[in-house]
Amino acid sequence: MANQIDGKKISAQIKEELKERVTAMEAEGKKVTLAVIQVGKDPASSVYVGNKKKACAYIGIHSLSYELEEETSQEELLALIEELNGRKDVNGILVQLPLPSHIDENRVIRAIRPEKDVDGFHPESVGKLCIGQPGFVSCTPAGIIQLLKRSGIEIAGKECVVIGRSNIVGKPMALLLLRENATVTVAHSKTENLKEVTKRADILVVAVGKPKMITKEYIKEGAVVVDVGIHRNEENKLCGDVDYDDVWPVCSAVTPVPGGVGPMTIAMLMSNCVESAGGWFSGSEPV
Repeated sequence: MANQIDGKKISAQIKEELKERVTAMEAEGKKVTLAVIQVGKDPASSVYVGNKKKACAYIGIHSLSYELEEETSQEELLALIEELNGRKDVNGILVQLPLPSHIDENRVIRAIRPEKDVDGFHPESVGKLCIGQPGFVSCTPAGIIQLLKRSGIEIAGKECVVIGRSNIVGKPMALLLLRENATVTVAHSKTENLKEVTKRADILVVAVGKPKMITKEYIKEGAVVVDVGIHRNEENKLCGDVDYDDVWPVCSAVTPVPGGVGPMTIAMLMSNCVESAGGWFSGSEPV
C-alpha cells in the first residue's frame, strides 16, 4: 500500500518559511516585488495568475499585475519587459505562458534578464543548471525535488526514470536528479519498450501529457511515482498522467492529482522570487 505524498502540506511548509524570511528582509529594509504579465484572457492562465497573486499576498511579496489585451504586439510586450528589467524595485519578472500565436515565446523568454528570471526558463538559467552553477531552476522540477526530500525519500544512488523531455519539466528534472546523485534515464515518445525502461525505476517522474497513461504494468514494486500531468476526465474531474487507483497497490509512494506537484510549482516560484531579492542561489533548496 502506497503513501500519498501531500504536496499541499509540503508547499504550505515552504510558504511559512518564506513568510518568515520576507518578514526578516523587510525588517532590514528589503522589499520583494514580482511583476506578472498576462497577455489575453486564457481561462487557465487567469486561474494560474490568480493563484500566484494569492501566494504573493500570503507570503508578503508585493506583486505588480500587467493584464494586456490579446492584440498586444510583440514589440509592446518586449518594451514592457525592458522597462521592468531596468526597474530596481522589481526583483522578478514572470510572463504567463502560453502567449498568443503572433508572439514569439522564445524571444520573450530571452528578453527577461537572467537575474529576474524567476520561472527559470532563460537559456542562461538552463545553461547554469547544466554545468552546476547557481541560477534559477524551473519551478516544477525544483518542487519535485522538495517533495521527495521532505517526504524522506532518498534520491542518491537510486535509478530514476523521467518520462518526457520538455524544456520546462523533463530536461531540468533529469539534471536536478543527476545533481542529487541519482542514475537517470529520460524516456519519451520514441522510446522503445517503455514498460521495460520504467520498471527499472526506483523513482518514476511522469510528464507525458496523456491522461492515466501510466498503469501498474509500468511500475516496479515499491517504486515512488511522481505525476506531473493534469487533465479533465470525461466527468470533468481532474486527473493526471498516472492511473492513481491502479498504481496505488504497487508503489511505495505516489503524488495525487490534484494536491501533489501543482502546489509545489507555485511554492517554488515564490522561493525564486524571494531569492531574486536576496541574490543568486543554487535553485535546489528553498529558502
